[in-house]
Amino acid sequence: MPELIPVSDAADPRLADYVRLRDVELRKSLEAERGLFVAEGEKVIRRAVATGYPVRSVLTTRRWLPGLEDVLGDARVYLVSDEVMEGIAGFAVHRGALASMARLELPSVKTLLGQGPPRRILVLEDLVDHGNVGAIFRCAAALGVEAVILSPRCADPLYRRSVKVSMGAVFAVPYARMANWYDGLAELRALGFQTLALTPDQSVVPIEKVSMGERVALMLGSEGDGLSSRWLHEADHAVCIAMSPAAMDLGVDSLNVVAAAAIACHSLMR
Repeated sequence: MPELIPVSDAADPRLADYVRLRDVELRKSLEAERGLFVAEGEKVIRRAVATGYPVRSVLTTRRWLPGLEDVLGDARVYLVSDEVMEGIAGFAVHRGALASMARLELPSVKTLLGQGPPRRILVLEDLVDHGNVGAIFRCAAALGVEAVILSPRCADPLYRRSVKVSMGAVFAVPYARMANWYDGLAELRALGFQTLALTPDQSVVPIEKVSMGERVALMLGSEGDGLSSRWLHEADHAVCIAMSPAAMDLGVDSLNVVAAAAIACHSLMR
């Protein structure tokens, strides 16, 4: 049974894992230092627990507790009022519960891709928007992509907004972070991956027409600038999503990175 602990003060130091959840820089520092992330809502908390993430503690109100008790084991559960919950988090927590979860050690790229081994993966270069990273993980999970590799500067998939937007898909898709951006693609090639660089350039081959090998890594670039010139140059093939002539006439020559990821993942899994 969980340990139920009523708390009436938003400044109680026992609630330090949950403070100022919208302060990105503070949360990056705090979560890295303590080895934690925050899961929001019953569905996401259940998915985190089911995939092996240990519960450090839970912050909730009495009305939301019954829906979670069966998965919490002997975790500490801080019971607060709605007002205290909002005071701690800095916003109204509509999903009713927050859980501080312990992070698991990430595998190296070589270790992750040597297991299985995965045949179709995504490689994200310098995507810094947490919502976009979460949404891409959701696309990957929905369309059968087997792993995601992050460049060193990519946003954290376990940041609260990433987890929330992904609906817990960040727990379902294995991922690793490159230790070295400069030689990252060379490592993938050494592991037998054909690398495809997705670009809005309509002069390159459409992704649905490229001849794909046994193991394929689809590369997606940052929200503003796209893939770096180094990765574009090093890729085995540059590929695009073919835009309709009518769209091009209207000046719509590309898609946002999440829409592009969804379409490209569908083509990748053919």
